[in-house]
Amino acid sequence: MVPNSIGAAIAFLALQAFGRVPTMLNHTSGPDAVVSACRTAGLRTVVTSRRFIELAKLETLAERLAENVQIVWLEDLRGQLGLMDKLYGLLAARLAARLHRRIGISAFDPAAILFTSGSEGAPKGVVLSHANLLANRRQLASRVDFSPADQVLNALPMFHSFGLTAGFLLPLLSGVRLFLYPSPLHYRIVPELAYGIGATVLFGTDTFLAGYARAANPYDFYALRYVFAGAEPVREETRRAWAERFGKRILEGYGVTECSPVIAVNTPMHFKAGTVGRLLPLIEHRLDPVPGIEEGGRLLLRGPNVMSGYLRPEEPAVLSPPEQGWHDTGDIVRIDDEGFVTIAGRAKRFAKLAGEMVSLAVSERIAAAAYPDYRHAVVAVPDPRRGERLVLVSEAPAIARDLLIDAARREGLPEIAVPRDVVSVAALPLLGSGKTDYAKVLRLATAADQSGVRESPDPELLRLAVAAQNSPEVR
Repeated sequence: MVPNSIGAAIAFLALQAFGRVPTMLNHTSGPDAVVSACRTAGLRTVVTSRRFIELAKLETLAERLAENVQIVWLEDLRGQLGLMDKLYGLLAARLAARLHRRIGISAFDPAAILFTSGSEGAPKGVVLSHANLLANRRQLASRVDFSPADQVLNALPMFHSFGLTAGFLLPLLSGVRLFLYPSPLHYRIVPELAYGIGATVLFGTDTFLAGYARAANPYDFYALRYVFAGAEPVREETRRAWAERFGKRILEGYGVTECSPVIAVNTPMHFKAGTVGRLLPLIEHRLDPVPGIEEGGRLLLRGPNVMSGYLRPEEPAVLSPPEQGWHDTGDIVRIDDEGFVTIAGRAKRFAKLAGEMVSLAVSERIAAAAYPDYRHAVVAVPDPRRGERLVLVSEAPAIARDLLIDAARREGLPEIAVPRDVVSVAALPLLGSGKTDYAKVLRLATAADQSGVRESPDPELLRLAVAAQNSPEVR
């Protein structure tokens, strides 16, 4: 549980060298979720830093962890190392391969445990083998031209699969120079770093890339060759900002933690706007039909990068492998004749309105078309008359439904997807990875629906509302 740093890289690789399985803990998810992750993965030891706990103000989390696991503080460990320890480390590093053979580590043994984002429910542990991670690295390298002349800037957290595989392991194992920065939220600092180190490759999400576009000097990204985006859909406003201000094309990809994570990616030679690119080599796919969905289907995948299995909160430390090697992504996708993948939405991100299936992602596109300068999220709440009802939770201070209807007509989208209710908030709840936290959005929408409140423009009110949903005492 450390931020992106040299210390994180050394700790991760040192554990690998001695056959230990690092579990990357998401410190932004809160004490309850972190303690649950420790229980789910059967953890006994957490490696972290006193300086990090102090700077990130995670004292409460550290106290909760200390009640459940042993904490190893990196600063204390460094102070205990003597000459004999350093000599042993020097020798052991040269004998690591022989050590692996002696203790029986194979390519299919666990290499890391990550946790799903939890944007729609309780996070599950995802067990990735050495073969999974190395396969995904090779799959990416077969489509994207990296070289030792490149300089990767990675501010994405290593507890997220995108930050670990694409932002850390891919460049490191490909001989590409790598600069790790601890927070993607420093919108002014990250562009300055990109300029200072001459970064040629940058990874981000739509949220983070939009923040950099607002804060950066047009020359900060002069050296960039590739800007890769994943984890959430890239909005047209973000694409336009990067094209107009920096002359750079955002290459959108698609991945899930269970697939190590990258599944498809656009490249400079094979690019189609509005899609997430083509599937990577050696990935088998099938589309299962979904009632009410005419085009596309539910995407299932099988390949060398697909996880060993899940660790579920209800069955701690018990591995549940994917059935016959197939992983159900839960995403509804379309694949065109050229192989480009378009994501229609999550299977769970569909609502049934008066018997008709409606994509919540389409509802969000309507809101974004009407109010492009703000972030939006749409969830479905129960409705006694229509089955379900769409609620738009938006950072826009005031939303007129007639403008949403006009936007739907302009974009050629169905009017049934226009939300009927709107909740205004000062800031949309986000996960540490930059994704929208739909679980909290749903709680906010449900609370507003029950109380009749439709606006909470004060950030403190929003914070208290979210706290109330998570705290039995406040509730």
